[in-house]
Amino acid sequence: MAHQRTQRWARVVGTPPGRRWPSGADRRGHTGAMLMAGLVDASARVAATPSRTAKVQQLAALLAEVPTDELAVGVAALCGAPRQGRVGVGWATARIDGTASAPSLTIGDLDRLVDDLAAMSGPGVQAARRARLQAFGDRATPAEAQFVTRLLTGELRQGALAGVVEQAVAKACGVPATVVRRAAMLSGDLPGTAVLARTGGRAALDAVGLAVGVPVQPMLASTSASVADGLGALGEASVEWKLDGIRVQAHRRGDRVRLYTRNLNDITAQLPGVVDGVLALGLRECVLDGEVIGLREDGRPAAFQDALAAPVLVAHWFDVLRLDGDDLLDLPLSDRLGALAGVDGLRRMPGMRTSDAAAGEAVLEAALAAGHEGVVLKALDSPYAAGRRGKAWLKVKPVHTLDLVVLGVEWGSGRRQGLLSNLHLGARGPDGDPVMVGKTFKGLTDELLGWQTAELLAREVGREGHIVWVRPELVVEVAVDGAQRSSRYPGGVALRFARVRRYRPDKVAAEADSLDAVRALLAG
Repeated sequence: MAHQRTQRWARVVGTPPGRRWPSGADRRGHTGAMLMAGLVDASARVAATPSRTAKVQQLAALLAEVPTDELAVGVAALCGAPRQGRVGVGWATARIDGTASAPSLTIGDLDRLVDDLAAMSGPGVQAARRARLQAFGDRATPAEAQFVTRLLTGELRQGALAGVVEQAVAKACGVPATVVRRAAMLSGDLPGTAVLARTGGRAALDAVGLAVGVPVQPMLASTSASVADGLGALGEASVEWKLDGIRVQAHRRGDRVRLYTRNLNDITAQLPGVVDGVLALGLRECVLDGEVIGLREDGRPAAFQDALAAPVLVAHWFDVLRLDGDDLLDLPLSDRLGALAGVDGLRRMPGMRTSDAAAGEAVLEAALAAGHEGVVLKALDSPYAAGRRGKAWLKVKPVHTLDLVVLGVEWGSGRRQGLLSNLHLGARGPDGDPVMVGKTFKGLTDELLGWQTAELLAREVGREGHIVWVRPELVVEVAVDGAQRSSRYPGGVALRFARVRRYRPDKVAAEADSLDAVRALLAG
């Protein structure tokens, strides 16, 4: 999908002129293309830089030097993923050794590598991909090889999130960051937006509008500790159920409907019933935002990963961005909800407008009683800020905590280089031995990272690549949003959004929570 979006932008902007930006001889190959080492070096420096301002400055300096025909590739990589998206290469295949003593590979070489990997299919595909990757590794330095491995496996955690890269693109191209952000959210394509900013400037970015059939990045919610706190911050708000389903954006023009996920993937073919429901509405054109959930035979909501296999799929719509020729995303939520209420036959998300904490709590209790996650509080005066997790929408969900055993840990990267970071967590199995139920690197302070590195190395029993296995002795308290069924772990269950709260030196492994306690958090 990302590759298709890049192709679409290429058609829009055409073949860029042979413009070259301030040169950096140490970053250019003999053809004038930028060496991949420039990306690798920038990634390492940004990961080691805590200041957001400094990250933006470093990335902007690099992007100003990247040739236009390589800009989309560089921006995507700095965001932590290839422009082609995930290409189905796992860690075992992607892990390559770099043997070159000096850099020679260009950003274009990196892009061609991913193109080749994405094009491979059929019997023996993994062996073919492995051979292509190792041939690339023979020309790569160790640092470049490690960068490629992490890029392909989604492990390139360098602190250069999309918001940072957006600002860097704006600075490098001399356009306001707000203009870049809006164009990126409406196109769903930051790499393509960077090319447009370079070749067309602000005028080209201002011309990007909401287009039916082109998914936009969804507006997201921050977290509030309680309904009362949320209403205290927002005042009167729309308090709506929060479902654990598939976020869906529906685009309709005439008799054609396309459905997109929050990651902008097209899932129209997988939800024919939802398509029929949108077509049944008395509309010529619309862009709707909502959630699709599966219902079990008893009427209770199915777990997220089981939604598509549920006997019944139901769509609840909670926002409208375009309606019969009018763009609404810049209007306040109160107006958009009014427009949504005027659409006959549309199933709206349950909720109410209120400033009263007790009334809001009643909505939360009703959502939980129906088997859902919680509620979302939405400021009535807020526009639809696509792609942003601001303070206009606040989610409230009960927090579950578990005491689990540390079974192993992975070496960190970037600012966590040299520290043990990603924890492998286990619950107490039926026979008393711990059973792995998930991983997390979230919630760890610098102080805690240093402490756990020393404590876990003292308990080391072996290593496997980047993993250090330890004696199952340390108990850690983690907060989780819930659990889901999983074939990845032997217990058949995996944690959802686990983050470390504290270690429990007062507990031994035998006192950790059981596998049954984790299973009790399964949806439904």
